Amino acid sequence: MTGAPKKRRVRVIPSLLISEGGLVKTTRFKDPKYVGDPINAVKIFNDKEVDEIAVIDISATRQGRGPNFEHMAEIAGEAFMPMAYGGGIRKEADVEKVFQAGGEKVILNTAAFEMPELLTRCAKRYGSQSLVVSIDVKRNWRRRWRAYKKHGTEPTEFNPVSAARHLQDLGAGEIVLHNIEREGTYQGYDLHLLSQVAQAVTIPVVALGGAKDLSDLGEAIQEGHASAVMAGSLFVFHGPHRAVLINYPEQQRLEAEVFPDL
Repeated sequence: MTGAPKKRRVRVIPSLLISEGGLVKTTRFKDPKYVGDPINAVKIFNDKEVDEIAVIDISATRQGRGPNFEHMAEIAGEAFMPMAYGGGIRKEADVEKVFQAGGEKVILNTAAFEMPELLTRCAKRYGSQSLVVSIDVKRNWRRRWRAYKKHGTEPTEFNPVSAARHLQDLGAGEIVLHNIEREGTYQGYDLHLLSQVAQAVTIPVVALGGAKDLSDLGEAIQEGHASAVMAGSLFVFHGPHRAVLINYPEQQRLEAEVFPDL
């Protein structure tokens, strides 16, 4: 006699943006607002037993510098959950240092488009499962979707679907579809765009950009066909006045209310 089928656990991932060492939150990749100490945020997420976290140093890309591995190691040392790290990674040595400092995944964006051989080499050396590429997308002046690099400032030749397929072929093990137009706006995920990308590849696609409440997380999985969900403002702010409050739903609530059919 067999028991009931085991429910699938959906990864729900807080996205933490770092600028000049502080935890910030942006809107459409602009106007960073300081919201606190990232290490304190990680400690709170530890207590709330989050699945994993993503930490991205947005100042590294803007300033054209490499990662601050010392600060990254401090954050990783406090994290009891798997941590993905991105920002300023442009060399194989950078990737290795992320793993040495305690990161379990590396998040690439600009380097994946400008130096595709780096992605392929690292996938062969470390395994695709440890390499994530963030496809930062918005519409160009012709209202056509494009993947962007350099923190959303320079368009690539790819639309979101072609970018996902290209990066999968190069060795990416996971895609974060980051919607620049909705980031920090509470407009909800773009489910149509998310579904197009998720169904174009066989690797996991993570939704990011626009989540306003827990119902959006469920819709991203059910209607957007995402494999996992990521959010920033939802887990950093609370209430209509966007008061800073690190928060995260209990797993029991996620299973019962957000992903009841999985």
